[in-house]
Amino acid sequence: MNKEVSKMLMVCIVLEGIITYINSFFVVGEPHYQMILSLIFGIFIAIAYKIDLLKLADIESEIPYIGCILTGILFSRGSNYVHDILKTLNII
Repeated sequence: MNKEVSKMLMVCIVLEGIITYINSFFVVGEPHYQMILSLIFGIFIAIAYKIDLLKLADIESEIPYIGCILTGILFSRGSNYVHDILKTLNII
């Protein structure tokens, strides 16, 4: 897969995760406590261990920790979701 296409795909996947949470929290108005805990723990773990999937996809930000925060959001979506992303990007 073309490197630029992989980058665009990664950004789209991250945005999809963010939009899903925004929809659950603000539009539907029914954020479940499991979703909130998953989000908190996903971001905490990604920051604590400095895991940045965007950096692995060669997408770096000037804002410190933003890659880790976005990775934590992806982690909070679950292991199947993250596995599919890594498989799509040919990282695994």
